[in-house]
Amino acid sequence: MSGQLLDNVERQTRLAGHNRVAMLLFRLGDAQLFGINVFKVREVMSRPPLERLPGAPLLLAGSCAYRGQTIPVLDLGAAMGYEPLREAPGAHLMVTEFSRSVQGFLVGDFQRIVHCEGESLAVPSPALGFGARVNAVTRVDGALVAVIDVEHVLAHVQATPKDLSATVLRHASEHSLQPRRVMVVDDSVVARRQLVNLFKQLDIECVVAQDGREALERLHALAAGPQEEGVRLVVSDIEMPQLDGYALTRAIREAPDLRRLKVVLHSSLSGLFNEAMVKEVNADRFIAKFQPDVLAQAVIDLLPEAAGAA
Repeated sequence: MSGQLLDNVERQTRLAGHNRVAMLLFRLGDAQLFGINVFKVREVMSRPPLERLPGAPLLLAGSCAYRGQTIPVLDLGAAMGYEPLREAPGAHLMVTEFSRSVQGFLVGDFQRIVHCEGESLAVPSPALGFGARVNAVTRVDGALVAVIDVEHVLAHVQATPKDLSATVLRHASEHSLQPRRVMVVDDSVVARRQLVNLFKQLDIECVVAQDGREALERLHALAAGPQEEGVRLVVSDIEMPQLDGYALTRAIREAPDLRRLKVVLHSSLSGLFNEAMVKEVNADRFIAKFQPDVLAQAVIDLLPEAAGAA
């Protein structure tokens, strides 16, 4: 399957602004279908020659030359419990860009691009056995499709920063933010852990939701309760089952009891399209994953001072 498959990715992914997503479907070794948001995919090509790195973990198949740079190549088959694809006949390279990095994933055969309604995506039951490697499932023409959390896979071979710098911590200590609460909305276990850890460092309490629909329901419930139990700011992923981050932001802005909330969209997606969508849904900030200092500074800027603060 050639690069022409992705020629219209920008047009396809505009569906995300309406709680729809375009996914590229592929297989890894049997009939099971897997998917990835096409907006993360730069290119699809036949597997190029790979340089094996001494002592590299099994998931890291090696590296390859890609358009003037050297990129790491991860074996998505091995990551999902299949036979490694490094030497498999017919394996393909899927070059992706997310979380401010470019990397390749080895996959089997590609199928097609499909459009999925956000409501059709559901958090997978633990009984399916996918674990944290899959963050959503749906059905396409009756067949089960598992949406892979490629950020989770990448985290196994690429360390991400976890701690805030001394400068940001000092700045936070100068603001009386501790009584404030924020809501973290993300379907990725890895991302939720990162965010909860960040807010602990800021001494800010977190309310956690796994998707946009759960978040919206909890926000309405909190708004109807005691003021001290409400939240003032929402940090939300964009790609989520049930209700994506764009649709969640729209719903917040349209609700009289929620429209004053600050909203930060925090996503591995990037590009001019994403920036335009952030403005269209009236989010306060967009921050690419995962930049602890940048996100913390945005929270400090957006949260008001506690009453009576000096």
